[in-house]
Amino acid sequence: MQTAPLPQLQVFLAVARHRSFSGAARELGVSTSAVSQAIKQLESQLRVVLLNRTTRSVSPTEAGQRLVESAGPAMKQTLEALTMVSAKPGEVVGRVKISVGRSAVPLVIAPVIPTFRARHPRIEVEIVVEERLVDIVGEGYDAGVRLAESIERDMVQVRLTSAFRFVIVGTPEYLAKHGTPRKPEDLLEHECIAFRFATTGTLYAWELERGRRHWRVPVRGRLIANEPQLALAFAEQGLGLTYASEPAVAEKVRAGRLKIVLDAYAPTVPGYFLYYPSRAQSSPALRLFVDVAKELLVSRR
Repeated sequence: MQTAPLPQLQVFLAVARHRSFSGAARELGVSTSAVSQAIKQLESQLRVVLLNRTTRSVSPTEAGQRLVESAGPAMKQTLEALTMVSAKPGEVVGRVKISVGRSAVPLVIAPVIPTFRARHPRIEVEIVVEERLVDIVGEGYDAGVRLAESIERDMVQVRLTSAFRFVIVGTPEYLAKHGTPRKPEDLLEHECIAFRFATTGTLYAWELERGRRHWRVPVRGRLIANEPQLALAFAEQGLGLTYASEPAVAEKVRAGRLKIVLDAYAPTVPGYFLYYPSRAQSSPALRLFVDVAKELLVSRR
């Protein structure tokens, strides 16, 4: 039976994470040619092709993906165990990598990181802000933070926020000039700052609800953004209406800079959750991050 040598296996996992030979080379601090040679040696020893290579992309084959899913977590635990050898008694050394949707950063990540870093200075924290849904295991993440409806059911979920609403807002000046929409259909007559999904390229239809009725309004406008914060900034300048989470606009609404419209139609979502595969529970660094997040966010809801 063939066994994969650890150095080459580590290189392969880095290439699979980055979907790039050069990205893996930067992470590992070696040349791209050294990465390519390590992959050739591993494939030769295992007698199987692990990566599909084109001029534009690199991706695991079916065999390569199986190797990522089976060896990736074990390699991570091995490296963490080696790092822990240098730790003082009671001290945790390790790394946590988390994928976070941009809108969750001010609500979830910003309040937690300062306390976590103060308590656990030898744990490296990498926060990757992205709207796409990632393969937590395959891409080398420890956890993610998303709205509940975006999380696969086989993931462990930890609630971080209470349920909240999504609302439509505009400046008093915009509403004075263009009028206030009274029903969902009125939005089709307004300048709405649209949101385009980076992954699909489609425009988001604003979701509204009242009682048992639900609407998906295909709003249009002459401004389109792919980041919620940018759309909100445009709305604050009086350039149109935008759709945002209520916590993100609460202070601006209290200050009178923005007004909520169609309040009775605002839908409620369960809130933000931190999620991770059950096998990741063995990571001491992740457990500590979860503990601090629950202490700071859950206990104060």
